[in-house]
Formats: sequence, C-alpha cells, structure tokens
Amino acid sequence: MVKEPTITVIGSINMDLVVSVDRRPEKGETIKGNLFTTMPGGKGANQAVSAARLGAKVNMIGMVGEDEFGKELKSKLQKENINVDGVESKVELSTGVAVITLADNDNSIVVISGANAAVTPDYIKKYENLIANSDIVLTQLEIPLETVEMAAEICQKHHIPFVLNPAPAQDLPDSLLNQVTFLTPNQIEWESIKANNKEIKKDQLIVTRGEEGVIFYVGEQKQSVPAFSVKPVDTTGAGDTFNGAFTYAIAKKETLHEACVFGSAAAALSITQTGAQTGMPTKEEIQDFLEEMKANS
Repeated sequence: MVKEPTITVIGSINMDLVVSVDRRPEKGETIKGNLFTTMPGGKGANQAVSAARLGAKVNMIGMVGEDEFGKELKSKLQKENINVDGVESKVELSTGVAVITLADNDNSIVVISGANAAVTPDYIKKYENLIANSDIVLTQLEIPLETVEMAAEICQKHHIPFVLNPAPAQDLPDSLLNQVTFLTPNQIEWESIKANNKEIKKDQLIVTRGEEGVIFYVGEQKQSVPAFSVKPVDTTGAGDTFNGAFTYAIAKKETLHEACVFGSAAAALSITQTGAQTGMPTKEEIQDFLEEMKANS
C-alpha cells in the first residue's frame, strides 16, 4: 500500500453564512434573497478538507470559539478524518464567520476573524512537534501574519516544505518570502505582491487565474496549465481546493506541472456544487475526471 503524506494545515476555521441572490444590491438598497445556508469554511479548514479527501493524513492547527459554531466545525473536521489535536476553543471569542453573497455566478465575501485572531505564534509553538513530523505544511493569511512567519521559521528549522497561499492579499515581509517553498496567489493577490515591489523567486511562484488557468515557472521559463471547462454552480472555495490538492501532489513528489494539473482538476470539480467544502473531490473522482478530459481531447 502506498504511504500517504502527512500534511499540516495552519489557518482559519470559519462558519460560512451564505446568501444567494439574483444580483448584488446597490448601496442603500434592500432586495429579496433566494436562499440562506450555513456551511463549514475558513481557508485553513477548507484546505485541510481538500487534502484529507484525497487520502492525506491531515493535522489541523487553528482555533474556534466555545460556541455552537465551534463545536459543529470541530466535529465536521473530525468526520473528514482530520486530526484536531491542534484545534482549541477560546471561551471569550466567537468562532470566525464569513458572510458570502452568491450572485452572477460568482461570490463576494466578508470575513470576521473571531477566534482565528488568537492563533498566535506562541499558540503554534505548542504544536511544533506536529509540524516537525509533517511531510509538508500549508497556511494562508486569515490568521495573524506574525503567526505565519513563526510557522515558516519552524518549517525552516525542521527542513519541512512550506506552502503559503497569500490570501487575503497583504504586504508580505521579505523575511517570510525567503522561507516559502511555494507561493500560491491568485491573480489579484499576485498583482498586490508585485505592486509592493517584492522580488519573488520564479521557481516558487504558482499563480491561479480562474478561467485562465494556472501559471508556474521551471527555472525562468513561464509555463501554463489551462483551466478545465465546467459549468460553475458556486466558485466559493475553488482556490482552497486547488491549494489542498496542489500541496498533496507536491507531497507525493509529483512534478510542478502534474501538481498544477491535479489542483486545477480538483478546483474544477469543486465549483460544480454549492459550498466551499461540499464539492471537494476525492482522488478517484479527480483521476476519473482527468481520464475523461483526456479521452475527449
């Protein structure tokens, strides 16, 4: 039996409050919505679920509130076979939430950090052993930046590959960028990084561009993977699905091209269903999809 990689995800755990409308309201306008649902989310939890669905052994490091959302989210992670030893509850803080509006085949999101803000450098130091025994670590920017920097330092200390999904976009110190194995911005995040005159090593850069596919570099040579054509239902979590699948493929020693294709296929499948985590595919579903695409090409 092939050994599956151990992936530690450090990041946010949110409850998504999803509103579906025909169009976004204008300023000061009230309109009727079509549907309201609550769904598990948070970029960290989403990426952990994405990797776990593929068969990876996943450790989640994060924090929730001592409330009903927190209990439900922790339970859902456990049901995905994710190790939640690194997920604690904070009594005085609420669980993080994301308010998502679905309209015009796309989404807009407002995030309230809640307990995610309590994922401090000292907090993740307690779980250094989990990180040190990982094959790869994946994180994002819905937790404090100084915590992400600490995670990078711990990975550097133990020679663990470190994948940073720089979302939501913010200015990143050179000291952090120098410790990143792979940086996975979307096009908007990449433009923000370039605007701050950051020197990024080309071979660490993976840029996701939605319908325009993925760009990566081999040496100084730019290469691309086209997006797969599917009918989108809900694009929420597509980037997180890509990151979980890309990180899994890298941990399995796939090439950059193979990892980008695998991540793109996972993301394409994910947007055919509603909800960030609901449509995240299994490894078998991705393999079947790729075989089908190959047969039809």
